[in-house]
Order: sequence, then structure tokens, then C-alpha cells
Amino acid sequence: MHNGFYQVRLPDATEYWTEMVKCRHACPVHTDACGYVTAIAEGRYEEAYRLARARNPFASICGRVCGAPCEANCRRGSVDAPVAIRALKRFVTETYGPESGDAALYRAAYDDHMIPPNRGDYERVAVVGGGVAGLTVAHDLVKAGYKVTLFEAHSEPGGMLMVGVPVFRLPRELVRAEIQAILSLGVELKCNMRLGRDFRISDLRREGYKAIFLGIGLPKGRKLPIPGAEVENVIDGMEFLRAFNEGQPLPLGRRVAVIGGGNVAYDVARSALRPMEAATRGEALAEMERGEQVAYDVARSALRLSGDKEVHVVCLESREEMPADEIEVIEGEEEGIHLHNRRGPKQILSENGRVTALRTVRCTSVFDATGRFNPTFDETGIEDIPADSVIFAIGQTSDLSFLDPQDGVETARGLIKVNPETYQTSAPDIFACGDIAHGPRLFIDAIASAQVAARSMHDYLRGTRTEVVVRKKWAPAAYTMAEGWNRLPRENPPVLESERRAASLEIIEERYPEREARRQAARCLRCNVNTVFDTSLCVACNGCVDVCPENLIRLVGLSRLIADDPWLAAASADFGVSADELKAMPAEDLDALGGVMLKDETTCIRCSLCASRCPTHAVTMRQFEFHTECVTVPSPNPKIRYQVAAR
Repeated sequence: MHNGFYQVRLPDATEYWTEMVKCRHACPVHTDACGYVTAIAEGRYEEAYRLARARNPFASICGRVCGAPCEANCRRGSVDAPVAIRALKRFVTETYGPESGDAALYRAAYDDHMIPPNRGDYERVAVVGGGVAGLTVAHDLVKAGYKVTLFEAHSEPGGMLMVGVPVFRLPRELVRAEIQAILSLGVELKCNMRLGRDFRISDLRREGYKAIFLGIGLPKGRKLPIPGAEVENVIDGMEFLRAFNEGQPLPLGRRVAVIGGGNVAYDVARSALRPMEAATRGEALAEMERGEQVAYDVARSALRLSGDKEVHVVCLESREEMPADEIEVIEGEEEGIHLHNRRGPKQILSENGRVTALRTVRCTSVFDATGRFNPTFDETGIEDIPADSVIFAIGQTSDLSFLDPQDGVETARGLIKVNPETYQTSAPDIFACGDIAHGPRLFIDAIASAQVAARSMHDYLRGTRTEVVVRKKWAPAAYTMAEGWNRLPRENPPVLESERRAASLEIIEERYPEREARRQAARCLRCNVNTVFDTSLCVACNGCVDVCPENLIRLVGLSRLIADDPWLAAASADFGVSADELKAMPAEDLDALGGVMLKDETTCIRCSLCASRCPTHAVTMRQFEFHTECVTVPSPNPKIRYQVAAR
């Protein structure tokens, strides 16, 4: 509610307290980041892994390449810089995750509260697509009691994890280890089985699969219809990444222009910068995985043999508007990538059928007054960027050619139409989520939507409705901030020096040393510990107001609050005075009657000084402990379980 002075909420609801743990609330799968970061700070590493894995079948992979919405929302970011949550996850997954060579803890640490309590009866379920969404659905459904068969179009599962993320960011052996941990739960895998080529949806139904999940992603890249786009050496970014990551890079010239300003554009640009010879690349990579110094020498030699690369990134956005992560842009610049902001592609110039340059035009704005993508250009601001190859990295598109009318699956705008609450398609036995249902998003978003889809498939097969509820309790907090917490700066994990990065395929980012991991974890503000006020003990001494280092506590008289009807009703009930009488009272009389202690939770740093200062112990530090779990209730109409809604 808003009264002209304050945006106010009454802290009496579960939602309010769960939102206080901002990192956990921002995570699409609600991983207890605060919990595992605190455990790392205290040296409880196995427990930290258990918390990181509990809600996420890809904890190890997310420790390397997650978009980390938890960090973007970290409360510490309002003080100086967010806690390095993603890198701290990697610190524990490397020791306790499947990549350690033992998947036992991976299997044991999953939070079974999120599996529907009434198990399946081993019905056969088909999952088409072995990417993040498909593997997550397979993981959850096999744990819920179904016989799951995973159909993968390529020679091994992984989807974009294998072909989209550059090998220098994500070790392929780690991906294989985490996927194998999922398969070890009892998932049957069938590779080299492409939907539409080797089988159809009608075949799956005929073979007795009771429910089907489509997790086929967006496998194709987009090109702009500008003059010259069909010239040789104009390449689709997704095609380029797939070839590069499979060890068969497409031939490029010495000068490469990449169109796009997101993370994929930087994946493409940084890959294009690296040695391209497949044979040398394979030799170097094999040596690198054994950690031998010769890897560096081989890769450097390969780069010298191929000549210095010149890679340009061309994007519409200003430096501040770019969707690419800041670290991607910084590391790309360190490696020698040239960035051209506020430039739009106008034409690809060529001679004798070969690219010679990318003609660009100055972009004056990317979005219109309503915030819609609607770029405008200054046609007098033309610049040609010499190039031998041009790579489009501006987005992805689907391939829905596998669908037959009799499948009953409706599409719209190149995506599969689904009920956004259940991910059921217009065909009751078919479900879809991930990029094919809502367009390109983060890996962690695909995991979250797949968990919903798996529960919905369970409900469809059982004739039930699964609801997710919050279980909570308050606990005393033995709470002290780490000494010097406010002087601890964020330090990112160590990375290879830029010259070595650009000349090799080694993993760029290294693991925190133990001491630094604990230091970085100690920066956490412990948002799961809250200041709780007992108004019956408060004597309005203003001690908490005076001592607060962030100046975020206020004792506010009723005169400034009763303009809001909820506050007016609360005051009327508490003081036994009618609402009309309260509104008629002078401001000084209202303030003498009572007041409210307001606290700005958006900037509270949980320092506990208010609790320490309070003479009556009206302010205490308490921990809000909660978890979510599935509760299944009978569906009101088992024959009509969902209604498909337009996206």
C-alpha cells in the first residue's frame, strides 16, 4: 500500500518473509543460496552441496554457467557488490558433485518434498529432447515412479549444454557426469532418434507411451534479411557454435564480424577468436584436460600458424544497454575483441561472392517510448567494418516440421502453445516447456518450467491436482556477522590471463581457493535472519532508530498512515475508535494516540545493532526457516484436467 509518504506492507504473511531472502526468491527453482553460502563460510562443505543440489538436477553445471538471477537480486549488491553465489556453488560441486567420480551424494541430496506424494504406477512416458528441460522432466518423473524413455536426436544428450556453450566455459566431462547421474536413476536413453525423421508422435502413442514431453528447444539461429546475407561465409551463430564445440569448426577468415549484443554473441566472438584447426584443436584439448603445460604451447603455436584473428562485435545497444553479462564484455575486450556499440547491420559487402565488409549504420535508439524493441537509425552515419566472415548471433528459431495435424498440437509464432500454468499443450497427453514454449531464457528457467511440467504430467496420469505449499517455522538465531564483513570486497574467481585465454581452449575460470571461498561466503548478509518486533514490549525510546547504520527505521505517527484504508481499519480495531472519528481527529491527536515502527527491508543489512540496543528486547533476531513441498489433492474433474490457454 502507498500513502504518499511510504510504500508499506504488514509483515504477517509467509510471502513477505520468503521474499526477504532475495537470492532464494529470485532463483526460479528457489535454491537455498543463502543456506549454502553460509555453510561454506562456516566450513560445512558437504551440507553446502546438499543445499545446492536439493532443488536443482544441474547444480554442478549451474556452478559454471548459470545466469545467476540470485546474484542480480543479492541484498549485498545494494551495499557494494553481490555475493559471488554461482562461483561458490562451483567450489562445493567440484568436490561433492558427480564430476568428482561419485554420484551417490547427488542421488541422496535431492529434496523429495518436491516429488508428488502419490507415486506413479510405472506407466511409460516419452521425453523427446535430451537438453536441460527434457533431462529435468526425466529426472523428476523417474523419481515419481514412471518408466521414462529419453529420445535424443544426436549421438549424446545435453542439448545446448553440449553444442551451445563454448568448451572453454563448460567442461564436457562435467556435463556428461551430471547427465549420467540422471540416467542412473533409471532413465532409458535412445540416441540418434530424431522426431520427424526416425519416429513420429503417432508412433509413440501406438507404442503405449501414456504421456509425451517435447523439450526440443530452438535449434536454429536467426539471420536478418539484409542485402548480402546469403553470400558465402555469412554464418548462423548456432551452426557455428555447434560445429566449434563438436571439434569441426567452420572455416573463417582472419577478420570476423559478429552481429549481436548478448551472451551468445560473445560466446560466438570468443570462440571465433580461438584456434580453429580441428586436428590441432583436438590435440590441444586432450592435453589440456590432463592439465599439462604443453597444452598452452600447442595452442599458442596453432594461433601463430593461423595468423592473428581480428574479431568485431557489432550491436544496436549502447554499452549500458547491452544484454551481455558485464564479465563477458570485459573478458572479451581483454582477449582483443573490438566492440562497436550503437551500430546496426545494413548490408554485407562482397566481391566475387566473398565477404569483404559489414556495412553498419548508426543506431539512435533501440526502444521506443513504450519500451518496445523498435530501433531507429541515422542513415548519414555509415561505417564499413572490413570482414572476411560475418556471423549472426541475434536469436534462435524453432523447427516444428515434425508436427502432423493429427498430433493435435497447436503452435503460434514459431512456438508450441501451452497452458502457462501447467505446460500442457492442446493435445492432452503432450506437454512442452523450455525454449520451445516460451522462447530463449536461462538454463535455470528451463529447469524450473520442466519441474512444473513433470508435476503436470503426473497429475494428468493420476487424475489429481498437485499444489505446492510452504512449510515454515521461526527459530532462534545464534547470529553474528563475520568480523570485518563490511570491508570484504567482492573478488571474482581467478581466471587465466588474457593472452593465454585467447590462444587456447582451456577453461577460463578457475575455482576459488578454500580460504578465498570462505572469505567471499562471509560477505553474505544472512537474509534468512530477520529483525522481529514485539510491539507489546516497545517503549518508543527510538534507540533502534538512532543506532541503525542504514537509517532505515522510523517511528511514524498515525496521521501519516491512515490515508490508507488498511491502516485506518487496523487503527480503528486496535484503539476502539471508529474510522470516521479517526479521520476527523487533528494530526497531533492521532500521533499522540499511537504510531507504527516502519523498517525499510530493501536496504537492511542484518547487522543486529537494533536488537543489541533495544533495552526491553522488543527487537530480536530470528531465523525464518521454510521449505516448499508438493501436496496432491483429487482433481475436481479428472476428465477435464486442464484448459489450454493462449500464450
